[in-house]
Amino acid sequence: MRRLALLSVLALAACGPRAPTGTVFYASGADLQSINPLLTVHPLAKQVQRYALFMTLARYDSALVARPYLAERWTWSADRRGLDLVVRPDVRWHDGTPTTAADVAFTLNAGRDPATGYPRAGDLACVTDVAAPDAFTVRVHFCRPQEGLPDVFTDLAILPAHLLGSTAHDALRTAPFNEHPVGNGPFRFVAHESGRRWVFAANPDFPRSLGGRPAIDRLVIVVVDEATTKLAGLVAGELDFAGILPMHAALVRTIHGLDVLDYPILLTYGLVWNTGRPPFDDPRLRRALTLALDREQMVRAYLYGFGEIADGPVPSSHPRAVPVSRVPFDRAGAAALLDSLGWRAGPGGIRARGGRRLAFTLSTVGSADNVLEQMIQADLEAAGVEVRIRQLELGSFLAAAQSAGRDYDALVTGIAGDLSLGYLGALFDSRRRSGPLQYAQYRSPAVDRALDAGDYAEVQRIVAREVPITFLYHARGVQGVRRRVRGVRMDLRGELATLARWRLAAETP
Repeated sequence: MRRLALLSVLALAACGPRAPTGTVFYASGADLQSINPLLTVHPLAKQVQRYALFMTLARYDSALVARPYLAERWTWSADRRGLDLVVRPDVRWHDGTPTTAADVAFTLNAGRDPATGYPRAGDLACVTDVAAPDAFTVRVHFCRPQEGLPDVFTDLAILPAHLLGSTAHDALRTAPFNEHPVGNGPFRFVAHESGRRWVFAANPDFPRSLGGRPAIDRLVIVVVDEATTKLAGLVAGELDFAGILPMHAALVRTIHGLDVLDYPILLTYGLVWNTGRPPFDDPRLRRALTLALDREQMVRAYLYGFGEIADGPVPSSHPRAVPVSRVPFDRAGAAALLDSLGWRAGPGGIRARGGRRLAFTLSTVGSADNVLEQMIQADLEAAGVEVRIRQLELGSFLAAAQSAGRDYDALVTGIAGDLSLGYLGALFDSRRRSGPLQYAQYRSPAVDRALDAGDYAEVQRIVAREVPITFLYHARGVQGVRRRVRGVRMDLRGELATLARWRLAAETP
């Protein structure tokens, strides 16, 4: 019945209008949160900032090597604690004002200030000073020697000091600039209709040495929050790009003019245990529950193969991933370990110890059928563990998960990563009490020491042993794409990494 209903929607959508010439329509499941790079955690918003409206100091190539962008070159001091970056002299803000070192210094210093609330401020914690000794030189000092250019310099887009420099850092969140931004990238801001769309137009003055004017005339980010609506808009030609459910990929491949792109993304789904609450404070119990989960079935039946089993928070495609031992699906092994911990199966198969049943509430976001959560529930109940699913809207979910009280037993969530692995600190640094990523009340001095030393390989190994989070799978992005858009490459850099090189070709009937 679901397939018949979907086919009916697609048939109706096929009669709709086609996208206008020169414009690419890209579906987003939610509004872009904020267009200000200092305030944003929304992944697509950050990509619009980096690849369309603004410029970062450097950007990754397809081999994930940092290359010059707004900074045309940089040099390190002998002790690698000082960094000089030379800003390109030919970049202008869209109001005609030159982009200078003062803009870079303003942005980095605002990001360092706790009053701003920059989500990646921790990545700038070792920056001790930022100055602009002349119009096109930025001098940065660090608290310790650096191995290479910090990843945050490829992520934080630079903002105009002449428009925001007089705004108090704690007022940046409500600055009028956020509604009418002025950038310096290959696309200019045109319009924003809250909850509906963002419109950007090609910048004819973008430096020729950086590729010049983009080939497409306009990029429109359309807010579409329902999967079937996205799919219908894609088939109708009203959308050029739409993230699709894995179950729809095979159908989309049969539709004339459409392709399916799948690509690695830094998004890991995990079952987060409240390690500050018994019995989840025992790593042996957490391991037993992990043994009971058939994660291969989740990837096969829930993701339709668009993902990989997660052995930790870092996917194998990440350049800094290290091999760690896998906790296999072993229902008998889970039962034996639970028995050894005193959790014996009783009436109805439910395990108990000292009169206490082994039962917990699994919190999740949404109001749909929660297929993934039901698969977890079924696997654990087969091991004698009673699981109750609690569906929450996003605000309530975050309040329960990130408040000081951590009001949950366990929860399912997606964890967005970054190429520097800085998100591991946000997840596992036990000295933090809250943050945009930290959920579990996991306490590990060994992890803290490894984080202080920048030894992310050791962090991965410790976390694999102690299982504060049962990592389920690393997702892959799945996009339905109209073939009229050429030059598209999606990879760990993001969906819009090659936006400036996209071009449109005439569609055949």
